[in-house]
Amino acid sequence: MAASAVLSSAGVPTPDVDAELLLAHVLGLGRGVVRARAVTRSAVTASDASAFGEAVRRRAAREPLQHITGTAAFRSMHLHVGPGVFVPRPETEGVAQLAIDALRAAPGERPVAVDLGTGSGAIALAMATEVPVASVVAVELSPHAAVWTRRNIAAVGAGNVWLVEGGLAGALPELDGTVSVVASNPPYIPVGMVPRDPEVRLHDPELALYGGADGLDVVRDLSVTALRLLHPDGVLVVEHGEEQGGAIRDLLDADGWRSTVTHPDLAGRDRATTAVR
Repeated sequence: MAASAVLSSAGVPTPDVDAELLLAHVLGLGRGVVRARAVTRSAVTASDASAFGEAVRRRAAREPLQHITGTAAFRSMHLHVGPGVFVPRPETEGVAQLAIDALRAAPGERPVAVDLGTGSGAIALAMATEVPVASVVAVELSPHAAVWTRRNIAAVGAGNVWLVEGGLAGALPELDGTVSVVASNPPYIPVGMVPRDPEVRLHDPELALYGGADGLDVVRDLSVTALRLLHPDGVLVVEHGEEQGGAIRDLLDADGWRSTVTHPDLAGRDRATTAVR
C-alpha cells in the first residue's frame, strides 16, 4: 500500500506492520480484520482516510507508533503510553517473567514485590495480574510518568498495586526486610551513547534512558535499596544492556549478593541479571 512506501522511505523499520496497525487504530478494528478488508478492497470513509493519512505522516516523522495509537502491548495487557513515559519494549516481557517466576516461588501466602522506576507500570502490573496473591508497590520518580502509571493501574483494574512517587534511593523504609522480589528496568544507557533510533532519542524521557558515565549509576543505588528491602533469599531482577551483564554481576557480587546470573532475551542477547539476597 502507499502508506507502507511512505513509511519505508522514512526509514521506519517495519513499514507494512506499522501501516496495518495505524489503519486498525483509525478504524477501531483488529489487525486481522483490516487485513481481511484489504483483500476484499473494502472502502474507507473520507474522514477515516484523512485520519489515516495524518497518522502515517506522524509515523513517517518517526513519532513512536505507540504515541500515535496511545497504547503499547505488554504481555496480556494493552498499556496507555504517551509523552513523558518510557514505552515498554517486547524484550522487557522476558524480564517480567523472571520476576513473576521468583514471586510465584516466594514463601508466604501474600508475598510483596516492588518495581523500582516503574514508568508505565508494565512490570508491576505484570506481577500483580499474573501473581494475584501478591502485593505490589510501584515506585516512580517522574511526575509525568506517574500520570501514566496511575492511568494504567486504573485501566487494568489491579487492586493489589500501589503507586509511590519518589526516587528509589531511600524508598519504602517501612518495607525493609519484608519484600520477596525487587524488579527494575532502570536507565542504563551511558550518557555518551546517544540512541540511534529517533523514536528513542527524541521521544523517550531522558530520565528513563541515561544512567551516568558508564550507565550504572542508578543500578548502584538499586543494589543498595534492594538489599535493604528484600528479606533473606529474596530475589533482585534488573534489566540492562546486552554488554553490561559482566559489570553488573561484578557490582552485585561486591555488594554481597549471592547467585548472580545473567539471562538472555529471545534474541540471545544478555538482557537481565538476577541475584539473591
